Amino acid sequence: MADQEQAELRLRAAKLRQEHEDFDAAITAMLAYGCDALRIQRMKKKKLALKDLISEIEDQILPDIIA
Repeated sequence: MADQEQAELRLRAAKLRQEHEDFDAAITAMLAYGCDALRIQRMKKKKLALKDLISEIEDQILPDIIA
């Protein structure tokens, strides 16, 4: 993988991590203010999807090497 491609993947992963943290903060605030449980559940699902996407990108950056 070229250095530029790897840098782009790292940047994308960093942006997604920030978005993941934003979702976490939003969910915490929603729980504190007693928002609709269905809305909170949807936010948690989106947060989990982001986590999965981050994992996929990190796997592309550092693939498993079978020794």
